[in-house]
Amino acid sequence: MDNPFLVEVTRGPLVESRHRGSVSVVDADGSTVLSIGDVDRRVFPRSAVKALQALPLLESGAADTYGLTDEEIALACASHSGEPEHVRVAQSMLAKAGRDVGCLECGVHWPMGEAANRALAAQGGTPNALHNNCSGKHAGFICLACGLGEDPKGYVSPNHPVQRMVREALEDATGACHTMENSGIDGCSIPSYAIPLPSLAFGFAKFGSGAGLSADGKAAAARIRKAVAAHPFMVAGTGRFDTRLMELLKERAFVKVGAEGVYCAALPELGYGIALKADDGNARAAEAIMAGLILRFLPLDDEMRAAVGKMAQPVLKNWNGIEVGGLRLTPMVQG
Repeated sequence: MDNPFLVEVTRGPLVESRHRGSVSVVDADGSTVLSIGDVDRRVFPRSAVKALQALPLLESGAADTYGLTDEEIALACASHSGEPEHVRVAQSMLAKAGRDVGCLECGVHWPMGEAANRALAAQGGTPNALHNNCSGKHAGFICLACGLGEDPKGYVSPNHPVQRMVREALEDATGACHTMENSGIDGCSIPSYAIPLPSLAFGFAKFGSGAGLSADGKAAAARIRKAVAAHPFMVAGTGRFDTRLMELLKERAFVKVGAEGVYCAALPELGYGIALKADDGNARAAEAIMAGLILRFLPLDDEMRAAVGKMAQPVLKNWNGIEVGGLRLTPMVQG
């Protein structure tokens, strides 16, 4: 089936582009709150599940063994911009486990943040694995391996104890089997498992509410949410959607971008989990849909609604700063 159009992009009075997508909102009992499009098609959540992948780091006791701070726990869930503070905190995590950048197996790329990218180049520097947007997650994996007494070498392999624990945590949260026939390799080289959107949303409903998790899992999820709410900059970076939204909403919402138009969220006070995908992989569309769903479900005062509303229907300007159009949500999203 063709998914419906959820976002329109205007230029002047006309629609210039449209984005199709699918949405699943599920409560902590697993009941459907909202379903749009072909939600049963498996999708790769990619970086959207980093908070769930971080659960074993806390449940195992490794985070306490190495005295990880809230900043460091937040970075373990991040797709960060490679700004100096992100690099510093990732390096600190490794040092606490007695390791260094040479242990990271996530690969090297220039900082995702344009300002950080330009600053590094202007200084004549070159990137290393600490600048990789996944370096915090990988530093967390290394801390987990060391805390378990395991050699971290090869921790990206699906057969390494770290990835076996991560897969089990994902299965426990989502209720979906994470099998090799539905797997691929993520950009940072760890396994990525494709699952239906309702399972993904269910995982975040449980992550936000603690329902259905073990006592240790519930405590770990609450600690991650608190850390991210206290340090939303660590999860993304300057000007990024996740950081901006969680700076506004604090612990009322946990949101996390994935690659290729996937977004997930937990709304703890409602016990809702959200999972969505823009079919064409467009991040601007996925961000607008997520902001629209926050407006639809989360009670907000007028000031908050106005701020989130700007994220749901952003204005487009040209290079001279002239407003030329914008994004708008279709009624399916707005309700």
